Amino acid sequence: MSENENKVALITGASRGIGKACAIELAKAGYDVAISYAGNDEAANKTVNELKELGVNAKSYKFNVADKEACQKAVEEILADFKKVDVLVNNAGITRDGLFMRMNSENWEAVINTNLNSAFYMTNSIIKTMVKQRYGCIINMSSIVGIMGNAGQANYASAKAGLIGLTKSLAKELGSRNIRVNAIAPGFIQTDMTKDLDVEKIAEHIPLKRLGQPEDIAKAVKFLAEDGLYVTGQVLGVDGGLVV
Repeated sequence: MSENENKVALITGASRGIGKACAIELAKAGYDVAISYAGNDEAANKTVNELKELGVNAKSYKFNVADKEACQKAVEEILADFKKVDVLVNNAGITRDGLFMRMNSENWEAVINTNLNSAFYMTNSIIKTMVKQRYGCIINMSSIVGIMGNAGQANYASAKAGLIGLTKSLAKELGSRNIRVNAIAPGFIQTDMTKDLDVEKIAEHIPLKRLGQPEDIAKAVKFLAEDGLYVTGQVLGVDGGLVV
């Protein structure tokens, strides 16, 4: 099958963790996949090779999603390589945790720029293509922290809550163009971001009594991309029942 016969997914922050799991899940569903990453060349190359082993076209793009011009340039390159983008997953994110009274502007801005502004930059760069093809699926990776807040994460919670507002607004703007926009709100997922947490203590407060896996989020992404054709403007919690 040629690249033009496959749907194309663009996933930011996908060299490892949740983003990589999403890329693999969509590749298994027959998507060609473009991934962005910030700095780990080895991890990105490994992910691309794993995707190609699944029989799809895949390529990585190294750029800073917090840089508007870098995002625009990367999207132009991706469209030149893949000819289209059917699914955009705004997944890239960082943490710079700390109590609000001690939080400096650098840590605030770094998280807002990477976790929230990047979604604007990427979506803004790709949306005209989706409108022209009259099809698109945008998935913003929010968090339960964006719903319920969390001490020591005012910057992260603000960014993730902002993604929910962006999701709901774009869903209303773009629905008539056959473009669906949804968000996923992961709970505690076993990734590098949670490796230093007390897993057993956290699990006690989760109804399913365990942390989630990146594949749990990936399956939700596949559902929204492939099966949830009448779903837009929603926030899908994948958290083991933590937020009900």
